Amino acid sequence: MAANKDYYDILGVSKDASDDEIKKAYRKLSKKYHPDINKAPDAEQKFKDVNEAYEVLGDSQKRAQYDQFGSADPNAGFGGQGGFSDFGGGFEDIFGSFFGGGQRQSPNQPRQGEDLQYQMSLKFEEAIFGKKTTIKYSREALCKTCGGSGAKEGTSPVTCHKCNGTGTIQVTQNTPLGRMVRQQTCDVCNGTGKEIKEKCPTCGGTGHTSQQHEVKVSVPAGVEDGQQMRLQGQGEAGFNGGPYGDLYIIFQVQPSDMYERDGSEIYYNQTISFVQAALGDEIEVPTVHGKVKLKVPAGTQTGTNFRLKGKGAPRLRGNGTGDQHVKVKVTVPKKLNSGQKEALKQFAKASGEEPSGHGKSGFFDKFMN
Repeated sequence: MAANKDYYDILGVSKDASDDEIKKAYRKLSKKYHPDINKAPDAEQKFKDVNEAYEVLGDSQKRAQYDQFGSADPNAGFGGQGGFSDFGGGFEDIFGSFFGGGQRQSPNQPRQGEDLQYQMSLKFEEAIFGKKTTIKYSREALCKTCGGSGAKEGTSPVTCHKCNGTGTIQVTQNTPLGRMVRQQTCDVCNGTGKEIKEKCPTCGGTGHTSQQHEVKVSVPAGVEDGQQMRLQGQGEAGFNGGPYGDLYIIFQVQPSDMYERDGSEIYYNQTISFVQAALGDEIEVPTVHGKVKLKVPAGTQTGTNFRLKGKGAPRLRGNGTGDQHVKVKVTVPKKLNSGQKEALKQFAKASGEEPSGHGKSGFFDKFMN
């Protein structure tokens, strides 16, 4: 990992950002720049940078090392502050580039395939109750013709004649320090250590083909907007017999015209007349579980909240169901007929609240206009 990269800047967070802030930034950016979603020329590199940054900042030990030395490499601070790290890398980085120092993974070692992301749009009720569905998406799969070997049927890959299966070759280079020998990826096998004499006509020797993949998904009840679910082995095909990567489904929940939601709690605004508020009533209130009866006591004021137990969204961890909160708003008619007007005048008189003025500018005449 490059020491000169500002991982905080890549994720767009401050150096004192919390773990949750770093995780949220990573999820947002990895979704934004994923090559399957973003077709911009620089999207793939930005996606790699975002993953590299999170690999460091998402690990408390690596982050502490990075904050101290500017690198997650434990050898980057060799020699104290300043030291060899001032050359843009540690002592081993500089001389290892010439002499091929450090251990290298075997090119024939099985490697897991890349992970994929899929955005699933859900209606408000679907997120609450969950659903079963089937999704289709494009992914790199093992070639059915060659079984992933990349070789023509009846043939097999052979050990690369140039690198003898190591995946690297040594190159002599003239430097200010004299003639140096360094290692680089073999240009014949591209680092795989295998040479394909006769390539598979279906995949062209890659061992992979693009396919429309179909998988059944059980959306759990209670998911929220932005949450994700991992489906193991549903990503890209692996290499050298390695397993498939994973598929991450990111849920996008559409808002409701009637309800607001906060976790497992649902909120609903209910209007009632001033007669219902004054005298009390039993009304029907809609919930995602169906209509329920709600008793409104006499004297209820605008802004009063009622709780309907168990009428919210299920909790993802299986700890029951949330509640629905009903906030009432008392409505006042804009116009009154003569009978209503007279009745209210009598009510006001009985209450000792006789309004002043009986002309067009009077209190009750405002309801008539």
